[in-house]
Amino acid sequence: KKTPQFFSLRFFFACRASRERKRLHAKNDDMPKQRAVVVLPFVACVVSALVFARPARGFYLPGVAPQDYAQDDVVFMKVNKLTSTKTQLPYEYYTMPYCKPNPIVYSAENLGEVLRGDRIENSLYSLEMRNDMQCSVVCKLDSLSAEQAKDFETKIEEEYRVNMILDNLPVAMVKIRTTEDGEGDTVERKTYERGYPVGFKASVEEGGEEKSFLHNHLRFTILFHKDQETDLSRIVGFEVEPFSVKHEFEEPWDEVSPTLTTCNPGRMQYVTHGLAPQIVEEGAEVIFSYDVLYKQSDIRWASRWDTYLLMVDDQIHWFSIINSMMIVLFLSGMVALIMLRTLHRDISRYNQLETSEEAQEESGWKLVHGDVFRTPQASGLLAVHVGTGVQILACTFVTLAFAILGFLSPANRGGVGAAVGL
Repeated sequence: KKTPQFFSLRFFFACRASRERKRLHAKNDDMPKQRAVVVLPFVACVVSALVFARPARGFYLPGVAPQDYAQDDVVFMKVNKLTSTKTQLPYEYYTMPYCKPNPIVYSAENLGEVLRGDRIENSLYSLEMRNDMQCSVVCKLDSLSAEQAKDFETKIEEEYRVNMILDNLPVAMVKIRTTEDGEGDTVERKTYERGYPVGFKASVEEGGEEKSFLHNHLRFTILFHKDQETDLSRIVGFEVEPFSVKHEFEEPWDEVSPTLTTCNPGRMQYVTHGLAPQIVEEGAEVIFSYDVLYKQSDIRWASRWDTYLLMVDDQIHWFSIINSMMIVLFLSGMVALIMLRTLHRDISRYNQLETSEEAQEESGWKLVHGDVFRTPQASGLLAVHVGTGVQILACTFVTLAFAILGFLSPANRGGVGAAVGL
């Protein structure tokens, strides 16, 4: 039987349901407005970006970006450390009595460059893009002191080489090497040798005492690739040929524009290897000079490091590989044989036990079964050392893998060292 309370409850729920439907309809009506408020600014930004956008060409190489130079643009040459394969101890360039700028400005270096010992600084070598220069004088040292002469002689004796940088390319000497191709024909290949020697040792007279001579004249050859459309150029090579020459000049010495008699383009006098060399001795007068020659090249900017990274000896050393593999296999076999004999003897002894009393006696490998799961002393320190060693080893192999795959650009000096260190 339906009571008045039943009809009251029914009327209450009906009113509540009606109010909920009205609220939902009102909310649905407001959602398009809210969406419009959010979407309209986004659409306006996209349309504006498409209207004002211009076509562009992108280029990416990890760690370096190309630099375009117009005619007569000033190109800055920097100096780096002095290195030697005999001592493995680098020196800063200005620790030697070379021509110094005022002030000396150090370039920012990353962690890898610091670990390698690079010290990149500015220099007095000034040049303009695509403008040849002949017989430019850097500075003149009136007289070498005994200490300065000794420094030069020591560096020449230890075969130190000077390193310079131009547009992120290291200076190199050209070496033409003769190799054989796959068909047995002789092929000449152009290779680079990083840096140039501080000097050389030679005897003035046949059979006489050897003396040290200084490379005080540099002939730079800058290879550039020119864009025919924009007339802009990119540097793709930085070569040097060092000379040792005892410069002579017209008196009096002019600090601004001195006149050399041993190197004068107006008189068609150029530096050659046949001139008298600059000897290193106390009291010697030294004049530093340089030439700049520009040559157009077909090498693209992205391929300018190919000559630096060219392998001179591309033959596979099969004998060394097989020798190493044989040594590893022989040592592994010896260790496996010793362990097999030891285990075989212990297992045979265990199988020959007849009584339970003999089985209870521990021998062989059973003597250390209690030490396997025993907590060692300073276990925390051991865990730290093992974990750190594994992490360093893993980081090293991962970094080398990325370097082999080409993810670390050779133009980014110290990139591999920084990656390993980090």
